Amino acid sequence: MNTAKGSIEFQNTSVVYANGTVGMKDLNLVIEPGEFVVIVGSSGAGKSTLLRAINGLNKVTSGSVRVDGVEVPQKEGRELRELRKQVGMIFQDFRLVKRLSVMSNVLIGRLAHVAGWRTLLNLWPDSDRQIAMQALERVGITEKAWVKASQLSGGQQQRVGIARALAQEPAIILADEPVASLDPVTTHQIMRDLVRINQELGITTLVNLHFLDLAREYGNRIIGLRHGELVYDGSAKTVTDKDFREIYGRDFTEDDLLDEDAKL
Repeated sequence: MNTAKGSIEFQNTSVVYANGTVGMKDLNLVIEPGEFVVIVGSSGAGKSTLLRAINGLNKVTSGSVRVDGVEVPQKEGRELRELRKQVGMIFQDFRLVKRLSVMSNVLIGRLAHVAGWRTLLNLWPDSDRQIAMQALERVGITEKAWVKASQLSGGQQQRVGIARALAQEPAIILADEPVASLDPVTTHQIMRDLVRINQELGITTLVNLHFLDLAREYGNRIIGLRHGELVYDGSAKTVTDKDFREIYGRDFTEDDLLDEDAKL
């Protein structure tokens, strides 16, 4: 069993939703500490299910998920809260509190580390404010620290989302379609940020992507899901057009590419 910081292991893991939909089926998968993994597949393939099983947002119906050798609890409580401290989440729709400043949004990443009365009174320790500012420095947006989140562009909001995850000081970052609502230039900037953070800090990073050219350009390892099952696991350098067709169960189209002129 791998117990190094940031390791993830799925063992015969299945997720079946209340309506009978199979989100994951008998998944066996090991993610090593510090890996940068891109997950691809059609809508409904199980990409979000996989990510949300790691932090306990989706409960498994059979098998298990382990983080750093410890099984992810399937009930809310202290053990699950402790695990979630180690797992930062980045969302497609940013999930910022628009009426609050950028700094306040990033400090939300410190909630699990600070006494509740301090957060209610906005009496954050200087050490936590420093961590938040360092996280903003990582994504190059310190000049916006005291601006309301509502005044930011989409790309800037996603940078705040990344900084908030970094402020947790996590061992793992999960990014669920983090560039789906961004323009191409901003998309590449965000992907470069995620890769650089992974390389500099060694945080295990899993990114769900729709665009195949992005997966090939930025992924080290590509995981392909289809109907909740693992159908591809290999290097981004060696993935082929045939592999992508197997993952998607069809020929890919221009909609599967960020750059319409990209050559797979």
